[in-house]
Amino acid sequence: MYKAIVITDPETADGFRLAGVSVIEVENADEAREKIKALLDDPDAGILAVNESFYNAIDEKTQEKIDSVYRPIVIPLPIKETVEMAGERRAYLARLIHRAIGFDITLRAREGE
Repeated sequence: MYKAIVITDPETADGFRLAGVSVIEVENADEAREKIKALLDDPDAGILAVNESFYNAIDEKTQEKIDSVYRPIVIPLPIKETVEMAGERRAYLARLIHRAIGFDITLRAREGE
């Protein structure tokens, strides 16, 4: 069975551990990049969820490898600062959906939001 692994900073690592996910704590983007490169060749890795700030720092060569491999699936995790920007939240979610499925979807707020 494949593993879901989260690569994140120490401040958010415990929350993922409480959810029962394998967590790799890193202090900076360089350390995260090295962990990602190693996990791309791990036959047990199924999903790599990477703190978005670390994901955005991935070099072009590593990104090309991510795009070309079947597994693991590498996805960015929105960080608190990104999610809290109310005006940008819908656009951010739309970008994530577009990246995941390849289509633009219009998001509308429900009453009371």
